Amino acid sequence: MGPHQDSRTSTPYPDSDKTVFQETPVYWLVLILSGVLEAVWATALGRSLGFTRLVPSVVFAVALAGSMAGLAYAMRGLPIGTAYAVWVGIGAVLTAAYAMWSGQEPVSVVRVLLLAGIVGCVIGLKVTH
Repeated sequence: MGPHQDSRTSTPYPDSDKTVFQETPVYWLVLILSGVLEAVWATALGRSLGFTRLVPSVVFAVALAGSMAGLAYAMRGLPIGTAYAVWVGIGAVLTAAYAMWSGQEPVSVVRVLLLAGIVGCVIGLKVTH
């Protein structure tokens, strides 16, 4: 090192900017699984009857923690707006679909088409990302 060089300034900057998102398929996979867990905790919340039933209340707590942890992890590599919208979309569609499948909510062509629209929007967010 020369007389005026400091070790803090003599090393070059890294090749990558850590402020830029490094997208990998793992973030998307974790995000999808977190969206599924969102549907699990939402359904368990309804079945807990205001946390008066033990098993659904425990399922709710475990699925909620896993869903939030997965969402937080996915946001390390995906933009927050995209990650949150995809997470909510997956959870909402699966929760509504399960409620229709189990007979808790009515099934209609309009409802199915509207849920398909949400799925299309989620796919669109992934494709345009």
